Amino acid sequence: MKAKLLLFLCLLLPSLLFAQQKAPVKKAPAATVKFNAKQRPRNLSDEQLLDQVQRQTFRYFWDFGHPVSGMARERSNVAYEYGNEVVTTGGTGFGIMAIIVAADRKWITREQAATRILKIVKFLEKSDSFHGVFPHWLNGATGKTIRFSQKDDGADLVETSFLFEGLICARQYFTQETQTERDVRNHILWMWENVEWNWHTQGGQNVLYWHWSPNNGWSMNHQIHGWNECLITYVLAASSPKYAIDKKVYDQGWATGDYFKNGKEFYKTKLPLGFDYGGPLFFSHYSFMGLDPRGLKDQYADYMQQNQAHTRINYAYCVDNPKKYKGYGPNNWGLTASDSYKGYAAHSPSEDLGVISPTAALSAMPYAPQESMAALKHFYNDLGDNIWSEYGFVDGFSEQHNWYAKSHLAIDQGPIVVMIENHRSGLLWKLFMSSPDVQRGLTKLGFESPQLKK
Repeated sequence: MKAKLLLFLCLLLPSLLFAQQKAPVKKAPAATVKFNAKQRPRNLSDEQLLDQVQRQTFRYFWDFGHPVSGMARERSNVAYEYGNEVVTTGGTGFGIMAIIVAADRKWITREQAATRILKIVKFLEKSDSFHGVFPHWLNGATGKTIRFSQKDDGADLVETSFLFEGLICARQYFTQETQTERDVRNHILWMWENVEWNWHTQGGQNVLYWHWSPNNGWSMNHQIHGWNECLITYVLAASSPKYAIDKKVYDQGWATGDYFKNGKEFYKTKLPLGFDYGGPLFFSHYSFMGLDPRGLKDQYADYMQQNQAHTRINYAYCVDNPKKYKGYGPNNWGLTASDSYKGYAAHSPSEDLGVISPTAALSAMPYAPQESMAALKHFYNDLGDNIWSEYGFVDGFSEQHNWYAKSHLAIDQGPIVVMIENHRSGLLWKLFMSSPDVQRGLTKLGFESPQLKK
């Protein structure tokens, strides 16, 4: 199956619908934390600049979170079909991780962070789920499923894995014996234990299926094969306390994709796994917001090497700039799925429309810190008049087409905060990898890591 088909099923169609209308979503009530919306101080040190970008981007989840549920809105521009109630399951997981960063850096208090996350968790407990698995989208006021596509009106296992990537980090972070923090831990545990990961083997097959619907059953029939953003789904499915999958599901399902193994060289860099030229960069971000790739190995790859190679190839392609797009270069790079002047697109070296997505280079900070920092400085200092906003950088831009997005997406803003933090302190990596359940799941699947207890 081609990469573009996978992305179409998972991301492209609904986001194209959203991108057609650029009206802003009605904002949530005034935030607890006050910021100057478009303030862009100059002459910052590297650490100050990282602080500034992380903190401003965090506002997407804090100030702009849904006022009823606290969950992350899908995007900052309205869906003409659904209005402004659409919240996203996976984006909320990323937002929870961003809230933890904000608490740890004291942009908000620990109690404020715990209270917001408890609000989200209690809302989720009362929302639609299917065998413990949540849909891609919910109505942020009612908790009812909002259909993602015609038959995608039920469980979405991959989005649920992104959600629990964040919730597991929260459970490991909020360890104090206050009532709020105890409630956070307990409510997350109850939800986590009830996710029936093995239900998504569709009757005991050795592969996970992405979707199940009470109305359409398994009719989408979308098996989850690698290599892409879904490694976290298999890891969490193996880590489940009650509904875990066996290692053979990982080996015979995930690791047997047509585009799993690669081994070829691109721009003098060998790529162990995935599509030629690596595909969009979010493949090396979403699973690794919690999974620590440093020293993480199994029989198939060294995952730090995989992610570094993916990043280097994407960077080298932009520097080479074979299509001669305006602006591309050593300080202006990064191709991943985002909005574009044509709507939503899965930008990569194989699908290059001349659009740079800030989240691509910024979320690659752990893999290419010098190159990512050069891009960050250029985005902020040189292009900021066009791409800096109250929620950090906009979703994409094209100097070639003189186009600058006005939109932000939860799944693009979240990795900026989290992956910069993992580069700076390793905070989310330490939290996620400290979970006894995650340790057990990784060991079961045959992983090695310095963070795995012997």
